[in-house]
Amino acid sequence: MGCKINNSNPPTLWKIPTKKQRPRTKNISFSSSTTDSQTQYQKSKLYTVKFKTLSACKLGISRYPDFEYNAEGGTGTGTGTTESNSSGEVSVSFDLDTLYIPPLKTATTKFLGLPLPPFLKIDIVPELFRGSINQESGKVDLEFKAKFWFSVGSIYRAPPLLVETVLTSEESKGRMRSGKGQRLDEQGNCKLVGVATVDPIDDFFINSFLGLPTECLAGMNAIISLSP
Repeated sequence: MGCKINNSNPPTLWKIPTKKQRPRTKNISFSSSTTDSQTQYQKSKLYTVKFKTLSACKLGISRYPDFEYNAEGGTGTGTGTTESNSSGEVSVSFDLDTLYIPPLKTATTKFLGLPLPPFLKIDIVPELFRGSINQESGKVDLEFKAKFWFSVGSIYRAPPLLVETVLTSEESKGRMRSGKGQRLDEQGNCKLVGVATVDPIDDFFINSFLGLPTECLAGMNAIISLSP
C-alpha cells in the first residue's frame, strides 16, 4: 500500500548569481575645428616684416623726364605667414598706420637736376601694401595702391591721383614705361619697380599738364627684413 506525502511549503527556486555588468563608457572625440586650427598653426610660421625706403629712387610720369627722388626715411611694419610646403614664400601685409613714404618736395626731389620749387609738394598716402616675398629666390611682388596729392602752397590742392601697381623685383612693362628691379640680397636690399596707368581726375589743369590718362613708373630702393 503506497503512501503520498503532501508538503505544504512550495519548492524554493534558486537563482544563479550573474556577473555584475559595468556601466558603458563612451569615447569622446573633440571637434575637428580645434584639431584643424592646431594643425594649421603648426604648419604656419609667423614673421614680423619691416620695410625701409632708401635714396636714389625715381618717379616718372607721362613722357616727362624722371624725377630723382630721395625716399630715405620711409618706413613700414607688417606681418607675414608661410606654410610648411610653400618653398620659402611668405605672404605679407603691411599695417597702413605704420607705413610712411616721404613726400616729393624741395628737400627730396630733383627734376632735370634742379630741386623742386619750395611751394610744390606731392604727398603719397598708401591705401594698400601687400603681397609675397620668397626667402629662397629673393623675388618680391607687392601690390601697391596710393593716392598722390599735388599741391602748390596753400593756394591750390588738386584731387588725388590714384596709382595702383605691383612693385616687383622683376621687370615691369607698360606701353610707354618700363623698369627692371633687383631681388633681395642677404642684407635685405632690393629694388622694386612698377608701372601704373593714371586715369583722369576732376581737374582740367592736371589732366592737361600730365596728359591723362597716361602711365607712371616708380623705382624704389628698399630694405626688407623678416624676423620669425
